[in-house]
Amino acid sequence: MSAEPRLGLYIHVPWCVRKCPYCDFNSHAFKGALPEDRYIDALLLDFESEVAHVGDRPIRTIFFGGGTPSLLAAESVARLLSGIRERARIADDVEISLEANPGTVERGRFAGYRAAGVNRLSLGAQTFGARQLGLLGRIHSAPDVDAAVSEIRDAGISNFNVDLMYALPEQSLDEALRDVATAVAFAPPHLSHYQLTLEPGTVFHTRPPALPDEELADAIETATRAALAEAGYRRYEVSAWAKPGAECRHNLNYWHYGDYLGIGAGAHGKRSLRGRIVRTERPKGPKEYLAAVESGRPSEARDIPPEERPFEFFLNALRLLDGFELAEFEATTGLSIGVVEPALSRAQERGLLARTTTGWQPTSQGLRFLNDLHGLFLPT
Repeated sequence: MSAEPRLGLYIHVPWCVRKCPYCDFNSHAFKGALPEDRYIDALLLDFESEVAHVGDRPIRTIFFGGGTPSLLAAESVARLLSGIRERARIADDVEISLEANPGTVERGRFAGYRAAGVNRLSLGAQTFGARQLGLLGRIHSAPDVDAAVSEIRDAGISNFNVDLMYALPEQSLDEALRDVATAVAFAPPHLSHYQLTLEPGTVFHTRPPALPDEELADAIETATRAALAEAGYRRYEVSAWAKPGAECRHNLNYWHYGDYLGIGAGAHGKRSLRGRIVRTERPKGPKEYLAAVESGRPSEARDIPPEERPFEFFLNALRLLDGFELAEFEATTGLSIGVVEPALSRAQERGLLARTTTGWQPTSQGLRFLNDLHGLFLPT
């Protein structure tokens, strides 16, 4: 590998007030009080063991995901970030994002997060329709989103994202367009907009709700994308839209096959060192994770062999509308572009990829049939 990839840090907070029926993330409904102090102690131990593998490389982005990270007190977030700064080099312009559920936002909490160092928030609105919120099992209401955005502004955090889903149970085209219009009215610099899918292991997969048919889902997708573009947002990734300069740097690092440390229950990580690419994984259950860290065995690690690296690279890079550069593939995988040229040619013949001056990018057809495009790079 010609250069070490950029380095990020992902921190998983596994608890939610209630598990949503569509959610396949590693989240666990909690009962009683959260073991916050014990969990922060474990995260710091976990981080200390993990950061030892990456030398003096600066951490450029930090992302609190979940679960519901906004269940953590601002004091807990401050203690964790302070401990991370004591143990690693943090870039001066670090982006620190935290996901928040509008139903768990307490007065003044965002100001506390900002004081702790958080400079980007991601608000899980999903929809503004009361009926759809109920069908999705969300614990918040549309007024809660209004209040949360006001809290964001009062805290002086200008960089924030609003999460939206579409093709929801019993959703009409007009309702989906109203969701987009409502979100845009908040003027978020970034907007995530993705279709509800029925994932294995979820309640919705076992008991599917009445979703829009394929024709209506396509109409919703077309109309809402046009509305976002008209509002000045640029689609830069399959499900991500941003105003100029507001792209999520942490997620861009994933999509450019960068490195990231993953700490917390169920967290995954990737690190590159001296020609090796190593994937790490933590135990999913909060109790199991805490026990593993406290016993000195927080994670399992696996080397990614060269034959698996192209699929990993393209699984990420081909989500970007601008695609990838040839030099980027070689620098981050340690492989010659020649090993994937036959697959690239097949993708071009099928109308899924197009050449650029310095690399390749997915066509509109490639984005529409992304799974088929990814499949061309599976190891044989």
